[in-house]
Amino acid sequence: MGESGSINAMDSGAGLDAQSAIAAARETILSEADALKALAAAFDGPLGAAFARACEIIQAASGRVIVTGMGKSAHIGRKMTATFASTGRPSYFVHPGEASHGDLGMITAVDAVVALSNSGETFELADIINYTRRWSIPLIAITSRAGSALGSAADVTLLLPNLGEAGSMGIAPTTSTTMMLALGDALAVALLERKGFSADDFRQLHPGGKLGQKLLRVADLMHVGKELPLIGEDAGMQDAILTITAKTYGCVGVVNPAGDLVGIITDGDLRRHMSENLLSQAVDDVMTKNPKTIRPDQLAGEAMGILNAMKVNVLFVVENRKPVGLVRFHDLLRIGVA
Repeated sequence: MGESGSINAMDSGAGLDAQSAIAAARETILSEADALKALAAAFDGPLGAAFARACEIIQAASGRVIVTGMGKSAHIGRKMTATFASTGRPSYFVHPGEASHGDLGMITAVDAVVALSNSGETFELADIINYTRRWSIPLIAITSRAGSALGSAADVTLLLPNLGEAGSMGIAPTTSTTMMLALGDALAVALLERKGFSADDFRQLHPGGKLGQKLLRVADLMHVGKELPLIGEDAGMQDAILTITAKTYGCVGVVNPAGDLVGIITDGDLRRHMSENLLSQAVDDVMTKNPKTIRPDQLAGEAMGILNAMKVNVLFVVENRKPVGLVRFHDLLRIGVA
């Protein structure tokens, strides 16, 4: 009873008013933003060359990127591992405590190790450091102290700006972990660019959810063949209306004798030209000429962007000006691209 009461008293007595809470939040975010600016500026100095060397080491490793760290650095390390893996770089997180009790066997001679420690003096990293030195496994340090045990032992040290943590006490890992996180992302993206990692590669590793669906190609979901609503440019408006009705896509594409798409007639075009002599008008007078199209190799996300920008519901898919498919707004919504 007394313990519960003391906890409640602590919660209520230490509570900040709204303005103080917002001020603390703003100060924390600004502190971390300043830290990121300092980190970016550091690339103009020794950090730039060290970063390039770290990328070379990781790229040359035929095995995995082994990431390790203790405490809050471990949480950052796990996120870094996940980002490496999702961008095509096999990666694994090894907890330094478990490493000392058998998990050192997870680290092989063809791997590269990235070790995180703001102070560089994390005791639990000692066995991993010694193991990499004994077996000549590349070691990349991320720390704010170059002369620390970790910084001195590493093949490459990515030195973080030595800034205070956020808050009046400046104790809890905040700015330091934010910089570590950003540096991990920077490594992953730099390696991705060097490898020439494509959208198709990314989709293979992200098949689920909206991200995976946006990375589908238009060719994966377009309507093709006899489904396509097409008429010749010499056809009459009666044929155009019958084709729009029969194919149920709300449009018809108009092709010239060479088979090139030269126009499109939509339900909207019919409404705009509605009159008693509609059926006697030439297709050329009603159609929208040179309509916006998309290629089959473009991404589903790009198709959605064009449809939204043009405020239309359908796009013809063309290759060498020839219509090869049709994609609808509803097709994209159905698979979760929005």
